[in-house]
Amino acid sequence: MSFTSRLVSWYEANRRPLPWRENPTPYRVLVSEVMLQQTQAPRAAVYFQRFVDRFPDFPSLAEAHPDEVLKLWEGLGYYSRARNLHATAKIVAAREDGAFPCTYEAIAALPGVGPYTAGAVAALALGLDHPAVDANVERVLSRTHDIDVPIKERQGRERVRELAAALLPPGRAGDFFQGLMELGEVVCRPKNPDCGLCPVADLCQARHLDIVAERPVRTKGKTITPITVATAVFRHQGLFFIQRRRPGGAWGNLWEFPGGRVEPGEAPEDAAVRELFEETGFTARIEAPLGVIRHGYTTYRVTLYCYLLTPTDPGLPGRPEPSLTAAVESRWTSLADLDGLAFPAGHRKLIDSMRTDLRFF
Repeated sequence: MSFTSRLVSWYEANRRPLPWRENPTPYRVLVSEVMLQQTQAPRAAVYFQRFVDRFPDFPSLAEAHPDEVLKLWEGLGYYSRARNLHATAKIVAAREDGAFPCTYEAIAALPGVGPYTAGAVAALALGLDHPAVDANVERVLSRTHDIDVPIKERQGRERVRELAAALLPPGRAGDFFQGLMELGEVVCRPKNPDCGLCPVADLCQARHLDIVAERPVRTKGKTITPITVATAVFRHQGLFFIQRRRPGGAWGNLWEFPGGRVEPGEAPEDAAVRELFEETGFTARIEAPLGVIRHGYTTYRVTLYCYLLTPTDPGLPGRPEPSLTAAVESRWTSLADLDGLAFPAGHRKLIDSMRTDLRFF
């Protein structure tokens, strides 16, 4: 049997029962692929099922309020994915026939849909003979066919794509590429691949040459940048002040406590007071520290110094109105009501810790 036929047969016998593989409509495949861009399959499956239960198709997602979309996405990170998916739903729902685009080029033109996602939807949902190349596909093919150039650089990407197109069995693109992805996910792993379970082990050039650990060839890793941030949890008359970030950026439209970077030579508690004033016009004092939260992202690591603040004038009547400079909306809310809003991961960790703090009850 050929490489392709072995792979497809193996996939048919060993495929995991992932929810998006049942009834692979363009909507379900698109939602799953967008989620899987930065998330492992078992975790994405939980979010996927909850998301499609609430929004089963493009029209229902198109009509959703952005807050609800972001809330369902909370914890997956990279929130631009949710915003782009929401925008795509509105575009599809507004089409005269309400149908999803039927060509790779039209799919790729949708908001936030890159070459891989467009190829995956084309192959897996529409049955088009188009390559769908993700990191798993890159790793498997770089090992089985000994691609000896960095896989993330132009030459490496082109070689993988050309090879994938040449191996693709006409009419079976979906099963072929899901087979490659499945093989890369559960057998041909980045570390400790289980070559004894691989259906194409005897055809693998990297295994034959004993260089599996050297494939794929990688470019130099990205530098991790440390960032120190101070956050002001401003409380007045039992309620907390929060604000919604401006659209765009990693956390656009999410809610947050005011705060920002600690300047060189500045104490974190001073930064919390300063940032609150600069972003809202509120003058406040530190009531108590709330701890330090650390959260890692792709290219940077954030250290979040958190403080509880109160007005410098404790007898201030009512709830003051802010002069927003870094947000588009604000509100005063109870601790319990924070659960219904979407926050960046670091602030969600802070809220979780506040929920167990007796000072807030």
